Amino acid sequence: MPLIRTVIVDDSAFVRKAVRDMLSRSPKIDVVGAARNGEEALQMVEQLQPDVVTCDLFMPDLDGVGFVRKQMMRKPVPILILTASPKDAVRVIEALESGAVDFIQKPTALANDDLLAMREALIEKVQGVAAVASPPIVLPVPAVSFAQPSRPAVHVDIVVLGISTGGPQALRYLIPQFAADFPVPFVIVLHMPLGYTAPFAEKLAEISRLSVKEAHEGCLVQPGEALLAPAGRHLSFKKNSQGQVVVHLSVQPMDKPHRPSVDVLFQSAAETFHQRVLGVVMTGMGDDGKQGAAWIKAQGGTVLTQDEQSCVIYGMPRSVAEAGLSDAAVPLASMAAEISKRL
Repeated sequence: MPLIRTVIVDDSAFVRKAVRDMLSRSPKIDVVGAARNGEEALQMVEQLQPDVVTCDLFMPDLDGVGFVRKQMMRKPVPILILTASPKDAVRVIEALESGAVDFIQKPTALANDDLLAMREALIEKVQGVAAVASPPIVLPVPAVSFAQPSRPAVHVDIVVLGISTGGPQALRYLIPQFAADFPVPFVIVLHMPLGYTAPFAEKLAEISRLSVKEAHEGCLVQPGEALLAPAGRHLSFKKNSQGQVVVHLSVQPMDKPHRPSVDVLFQSAAETFHQRVLGVVMTGMGDDGKQGAAWIKAQGGTVLTQDEQSCVIYGMPRSVAEAGLSDAAVPLASMAAEISKRL
């Protein structure tokens, strides 16, 4: 199997060396070059034709967002953004909107245990994005709704959606297609590090007619609103003293690889809304959502998966489809209409 040819882009010599050392621990990765800024990186990518690029955000001459934009216009390549802090969230989101595949925290002078975990995560991300058949297409935000006109929901009381790598781009395309009077609540788990879900929800709200916000403990689950689970907390449902369904946030269960977990969201939706749940599993690495989809199906609900051709990484949807839990595989371009049709 060919090695994953990787180029590192960072103006810090320390970070370039740290990332090279980390990636060199994998027998599957070959670091073929290192650039100090976006302009150097454009030339290096053209010369070396890497499979993956890791890229800093803030650099002289041409920064990370500028590099992503220019490289995507030249020749799309999977780009993994390295970020120093959640304070950079707005710029990270701009890089994702411009075509970067994913992002991860960059190495700093941390304790050995933190560096070990970071190394493993970095290697996993590089190997994952290298499997991308083609980098995410930067889809324009739809100017009009492609979904069916809103009507009272007949079959569904809630839509729950799980998504990971490639998720920010897909959600920017999907969510703006729904009308402000969408007839049921929409609750989303997007795998993101701490500090990034609130800024992403704000950016998504700017282009959507639905009310979009990061969920908080006790907030009502109501039609016309899309809630994004906050990073670091599982999102489930409970009823308040008035009998209304509200959000409950918790670090439990601790044995899930992701927090928030799509499985936890889906299971709670199935236990709360029974057969009147529409689950949607979209682009992402791993199999989060498979167990949750089984809960939805066991209660008589419906599960849609994004089709392989339109996924950045066909991991989560594949796990659901191969388990026989998907009612339909749907292209991203048709997902809004399909969701509306199933209500």
